[in-house]
Amino acid sequence: MDSKRPSKLEFAVQMTCESCADKVRAVLVDKPGVKSVSIDVSKEQVLVESALTSAEVQAAIESTGRRAVLKGIGASEQDLGSAVAMLAGVGKIQGVVRFLQLSEDRCLIDGTIDGLEPGHHGLHVHTLGDLTLDCLSCGEHYNPFGRAHGGPGDPERHVGDLGNIAAGPDGRASFRLEDSQLKVWDVIGRSLVVDAGEDDLGRGGHPLSKQTGNSGERLACGIIARSAGLFQNPKQICACDGVTLWEERDRPIAGKGRTKASAETPAAHL
Repeated sequence: MDSKRPSKLEFAVQMTCESCADKVRAVLVDKPGVKSVSIDVSKEQVLVESALTSAEVQAAIESTGRRAVLKGIGASEQDLGSAVAMLAGVGKIQGVVRFLQLSEDRCLIDGTIDGLEPGHHGLHVHTLGDLTLDCLSCGEHYNPFGRAHGGPGDPERHVGDLGNIAAGPDGRASFRLEDSQLKVWDVIGRSLVVDAGEDDLGRGGHPLSKQTGNSGERLACGIIARSAGLFQNPKQICACDGVTLWEERDRPIAGKGRTKASAETPAAHL
């Protein structure tokens, strides 16, 4: 189900003066769904408590002409863990989906996936974090209790059954879901997969309905990895590919094109 429970988002934002901070604050404080805003210009840091998707908050900040990068996500109360999956797949499909354990029995799933065909697409956690054969090697839906396929609100379902996300005419699906069965600590190291078609939630007449929701081929996938909580990500340069925090904003989030474009562009150094 959609989540209205607030979470805290930590953004790195290019700011040089209090005037910059005032403009960022102005677009956020009166925005429906935003509970609080805290800005530290010296650290180029904006902390937002909100029930909006991270993409919505980032878009609001960047509407001021300043770049923003999400660095951490946390619950409004205790920190029970967070994870992230960087999805890549067929054609230009790519996305970022974050998992945040809000409480012992509530997990927030916040994501944006671009390049999809308009319409509904099944979203599932799969058992294996194996991309050696792309999405084909991710295994079946995560189903530790051996149940039949179902929808997110059903007691009888795979734990990995997250239902459907909806892509608009521009091919973007932006969503903020809350789930009662998924636990961050159980899915780290597994994979997240988005499918070509709509999941029938186990209610269709097709032979695959009770197995996969008959949602078609696997379009894009990514391994679910532990991610930084609030104030746990000091990164300015990615040591694996030499991409700085702000260069990273211009590059694909996963797949081809993620690393330095050519040898003529010198790599950043730690």
